[in-house]
Amino acid sequence: MLRLARQNPARGYRRIHGELLVLGLKIAASTVWQILKDAGIDPAPERASTTWPAFLRSQADALPACGFFETHTVNGARLYVLAVIEHTSRRSRVLGATAEEQG
Repeated sequence: MLRLARQNPARGYRRIHGELLVLGLKIAASTVWQILKDAGIDPAPERASTTWPAFLRSQADALPACGFFETHTVNGARLYVLAVIEHTSRRSRVLGATAEEQG
């Protein structure tokens, strides 16, 4: 319960109570409120909201950055490349490249 509240600052006491019910834990809503209050966890609107940079850091393993660019080879062929960068490992992967036909 405390982990749910800390990891999800936008969820209020009632939502956490509902999550516990879904997990099969039958507990009164007032008990959830009392436990969170005793742990010093304020109701959702009073908790500090997650900032955009903090959200991105917490989701970095699931959010790749994509890029589409054009490059030229040594022999003058033009390539269009789709690449992905994984934030956590900083690995770049080329998903595809197509050459423009010379006319």
